[in-house]
Amino acid sequence: MRRLQKRLIPHVLKGVLLLCAENNFTSSNSCFHINGSYHILQHLRFGTTESAVNFKNGGNLGELAKKSSLVRKEAQAALSDYFHSTRSLQIMDAENMSKNTPEFFDRLLKRVDVGDAKVGRSLARFLRYHPVNEFEPFFESIGLKPSEYSSFLPQNLIFLNDDQLLLENYYVLCNYGIARNRIGKIYKEAKQVFRYEHGVLLSKLLSFQNLGLKQSLVAKIVASSPILLRGNVDQEFVEVLENLKNAGIEYDWLEEHISVEDSYDWKCMLEVMCLLRDLGLSEEQLRQLLTLHPDLLLECSGRITFCLFGFLLKFGCTLSNVQTVFLQFPQISVVKFTNNLLHCYDFLVEINMDVQDIGRIVSSYPTVLGSCELKKVKSLLSGLNCGKTRLRQMVKDDPFVLQKWVLGLKVNPLQEQKRVLKVRMMKTEFLLSLGFVEKSMEMEKALKKFRGKGVELQERFDCLVNIGLSREEVIQMIKVTPKFLTSRLTLLKARVKLRLLMYKWLKGEGAVHPKLALSTLLSSSDEKFVRIYVNSHPRGHEYWRRLKKEVYSD
Repeated sequence: MRRLQKRLIPHVLKGVLLLCAENNFTSSNSCFHINGSYHILQHLRFGTTESAVNFKNGGNLGELAKKSSLVRKEAQAALSDYFHSTRSLQIMDAENMSKNTPEFFDRLLKRVDVGDAKVGRSLARFLRYHPVNEFEPFFESIGLKPSEYSSFLPQNLIFLNDDQLLLENYYVLCNYGIARNRIGKIYKEAKQVFRYEHGVLLSKLLSFQNLGLKQSLVAKIVASSPILLRGNVDQEFVEVLENLKNAGIEYDWLEEHISVEDSYDWKCMLEVMCLLRDLGLSEEQLRQLLTLHPDLLLECSGRITFCLFGFLLKFGCTLSNVQTVFLQFPQISVVKFTNNLLHCYDFLVEINMDVQDIGRIVSSYPTVLGSCELKKVKSLLSGLNCGKTRLRQMVKDDPFVLQKWVLGLKVNPLQEQKRVLKVRMMKTEFLLSLGFVEKSMEMEKALKKFRGKGVELQERFDCLVNIGLSREEVIQMIKVTPKFLTSRLTLLKARVKLRLLMYKWLKGEGAVHPKLALSTLLSSSDEKFVRIYVNSHPRGHEYWRRLKKEVYSD
């Protein structure tokens, strides 16, 4: 665990601190963005834009095209025939360069004098005397915009057949199964691929198959991560495959879930898998987790998972707590879970909850918060017909109440403080079982100090009994220091362990009485414990600090 903290936590927390400081959350792939109240926006591009085409003597071709698609089809057919019959390009390329290049196509038709003749005939006549730069429609047909390919246009060439090396490598990719409109991304991110000599590119593609990958999977991987075609086989990519194999995850899982729309950082994905293993997940647990939630690894190459991990640590979750979050991850995407968690934090801040209470709720109930898509505070206050004070108290008493305030569920006005009364009644019953007198000063003092439901208080009480204290000693401790029972169970155990280890050391050093009762050691406040016992030895403070670091890191 300490090795994990040393290696990953500083890196992750740095990103989370930036997230909290700037209220934004972005990935290098631009696949999502969170700001303000942490809404996630997906940036997608659909379709193409067709501009109006003006004729010198024939009016507006755009308006003409709206009246009849036959006009545009006739012009595209003429352009396709020119590329295939006149320029000797393959028929598939000729059709692709005429039908899937709207910007080039519209620019071309602006130059054509149609008159009263048919569009196809006029275009064919124009091309006979005005050959076009074929690299422009070629680059657009493989998925690049003019602003992206303008720097790629060769200086002294206009005919594609004059660049046989480009075409040869292009056809290798096409024949391998990569869609033509995806090849532009490869050209943009790994231009040197199209300068490979004969046989080099195919050899690289086959080297991926030698790793045990099917051709269809290699095609998807290459289309999404063109950088893998540069140089030798990427070591991080190979290690990701090995990690998947070790976890018992078949490569068919990878083919099913990766998307050619995205780009992948295999080094980051490898770090995520190492993180999950370092959290203590077994190979079988890792297999089950990624099978149910592939987006933990693949969404933005796992960067969201890193940010979620860092956010949980920032708010006091132990590594054991974080492991539980992943093992019990709900059936929603990691993007949605993280967004919900951040929005819940925003919600708690907006209802003016204390920083300590926010930390307690986030660290104790992360799965609850991550599963709740909450209504806005203003809407909720209106629906419940209450103020922020009551809303805040309801959340503090029972954070599970958040599950009733999610979008889509109807919220009824609060008629009575039924929940508050019920929680108080449960606490009262617990205290009565310990011998407190109803409506006594001791009872009222304890009720004000205690946080949590009666069941939680009973668990903390039993924990103290199980470590060796008698029931009577625990009761007396609670009467003297009621807030001792307000700590979460994990923190209570850590507090007890810390004091016992400190006492053991002090006893070995001869600084304290060797037969102090457990109740004596545990009932005092931290300040009093330090003043009476820790300060009794010259090196007491140094050892106390070291113990606290070790105990709370565990």
